[in-house]
Amino acid sequence: MPQTFTRHSYRDDPNVESFDDQFPIALMDGHCALCSAGARMIDRLDRSQRVRICTVQSSLGSALMAHYGMRADDPESWLLLDDGVAYHELDAVVRLGRHCGLPGRSLVVLLALPKSWRSRLYRWVARNRYRWFGRADLCAMPAPGLRARLIGITDQ
Repeated sequence: MPQTFTRHSYRDDPNVESFDDQFPIALMDGHCALCSAGARMIDRLDRSQRVRICTVQSSLGSALMAHYGMRADDPESWLLLDDGVAYHELDAVVRLGRHCGLPGRSLVVLLALPKSWRSRLYRWVARNRYRWFGRADLCAMPAPGLRARLIGITDQ
């Protein structure tokens, strides 16, 4: 995501359908067990019930990924939209942690690593996540709280 985007730039993109963007939105792989575990953690830790989750496989998710120059099928693709600004890689994870109370806020220690190290660490885990953690269907989870957070999944 080397290009710079203005805040809420996706609103002007005709390929991105309109959606409620008043809350942070985590875009993640709906087939990844690690991402599914992360979604369950968001549901457990975000007591404000603000963070929404969108899979990159949905039409909304893939359009947002394309808007930011990312591919939904790229294992390194993960985004957080927060107040109209896109964050990716570990910076997105740290930003998301701020919305998830004390355990999540502790992720700020990752910012002590140089940006290049954070990027390498993120990419290493992203490339190996299926091998290490397997696959899971994020949208098949029965927890009502998590289901209420999911957006853009009608076409999956």
